[in-house]
Amino acid sequence: MTYRNPTPTVDIIVELVDRPHRPIVLIERHNPPLGWAIPGGFMDYGESAQTAAVREAAEEISLSVELIEQFQVYSDPGRDPRQHTLSIVFLAAATGEPQAADDAKNLGIFHSWDFPTNLCFDHDQILRDYWRYRHYGLRPRLSW
Repeated sequence: MTYRNPTPTVDIIVELVDRPHRPIVLIERHNPPLGWAIPGGFMDYGESAQTAAVREAAEEISLSVELIEQFQVYSDPGRDPRQHTLSIVFLAAATGEPQAADDAKNLGIFHSWDFPTNLCFDHDQILRDYWRYRHYGLRPRLSW
């Protein structure tokens, strides 16, 4: 019998804590699907979600991050057009100057009032949930 399971991924909402209003870092993807995204990627076999998050942040935005908390898990089967994935989203703090690397062709630093609209995957929903949590302390509602 063959089993098909969602592939685990991580996304890291990185707050630059050494800047006013704690903006976040987004990457512009080099590979399809194209557009802006929260830094992140696939977990490696034998790797914890926390280790994957720290590794992906270093690989994509060239920053060492401190994971603050696990924010939410997003698992809608249609969230990634390539395959069924689930994302464990972390909130992280960092200082310094991020640099685009790995599969990020560019990056940007954004506040809640100026982030791009051409976001990949379900990152628009994730960022709406994040800003609601950051500004009002309200966690995302679970939807079935």
